[in-house]
Amino acid sequence: MSPARTTRTRKDPAPRKAGKKSAGTRKTTRKKTSTGHRTDLLEAMLRIRRFEERCVELYSATKIRGFVHLYIGEEAVAVGVNEALTPEDAVVATYREHGHALARGITAEAVMAEMYGRTTGCSGGRGGSMHLFDASRRFYGGNAIVAGGLPLAAGLALADRMRGQNRVTCCFFGDGAFAEGEFHETANLAALWRLPLLLVCENNLYAMGTALARHEAQTDLAMRAASYGMVAWAVDGMDVEAVEQAARRAAEAVRAGAGPHFLELRTYRFRAHSMYDPDRYRDKAEVERWKDRDPINRLLHRMREDGEPVDEELAGIERGVAAEVDHAVEAAEQAPEEPVEHLLHHVTSAPAEVS
Repeated sequence: MSPARTTRTRKDPAPRKAGKKSAGTRKTTRKKTSTGHRTDLLEAMLRIRRFEERCVELYSATKIRGFVHLYIGEEAVAVGVNEALTPEDAVVATYREHGHALARGITAEAVMAEMYGRTTGCSGGRGGSMHLFDASRRFYGGNAIVAGGLPLAAGLALADRMRGQNRVTCCFFGDGAFAEGEFHETANLAALWRLPLLLVCENNLYAMGTALARHEAQTDLAMRAASYGMVAWAVDGMDVEAVEQAARRAAEAVRAGAGPHFLELRTYRFRAHSMYDPDRYRDKAEVERWKDRDPINRLLHRMREDGEPVDEELAGIERGVAAEVDHAVEAAEQAPEEPVEHLLHHVTSAPAEVS
């Protein structure tokens, strides 16, 4: 299956006059791309890449324990989609969510402390790699259960609609979620109730170690989503600008009341499913072919072709990101662990006083 298939759009199924497009899909609006904006996209992707590369080193040194799922190779998805969202929108992520959290604006220091299990982490050290959370940024967490975030996202979107708040809930999930009932239940209700929900499928072609074609009879996931009566299309998930353009178009349509939209972002993870995974189910040549489409290198190449002074700025960006990650590690190692006597905090309530 070619990951770069031409983008297709599908009509909004809501009742309307023949030949008239819905207000939410009448035209494509795109944030103007400038040298400064492209530099911001580049910096955001490099922050995720360098943060996760350090996590590999720390995991190997047994500083970080538990399950760790790396986002390396998929940075264009988190960065491009978050560019299309506002601070008032909500984000629900998967267990591979370091990139989502950093792109949402959670600091590297707060994420790294959570990886270390320290009290200064964004989840107080109780969530670890798979359960990053920050309500102040409307980032409603990673979820260790495949497709587990989808019903939560539907609930957030329903709450916003019932309160009359013009906000979008964006839910990230993988291609493996299509094998779970939660996806189909959520898609059906979202379309039925016309919820302000943006469904973002990160199709990296493998549900853990199972290739998409081995667990789904129909591998065109956008077409399957469209069968629920929502606008859906596929996008090159290795191109951050294409992702941003598609996400902005979809988010604006959702915000305008056009109902849920679905994006299939065709991407690829360069590393194994998790740090425990020996990665024997993929051909090494396949991985190398996808590395040729590295989203960071593609943006760099495009900027150079357009004559932008990216090489003059790249070294400075790398230094800044390295310092940020170094500080995050240093702060995490100095942060306190939760005392044993706090073990039941947030687990049980205080005993009720009997008068």
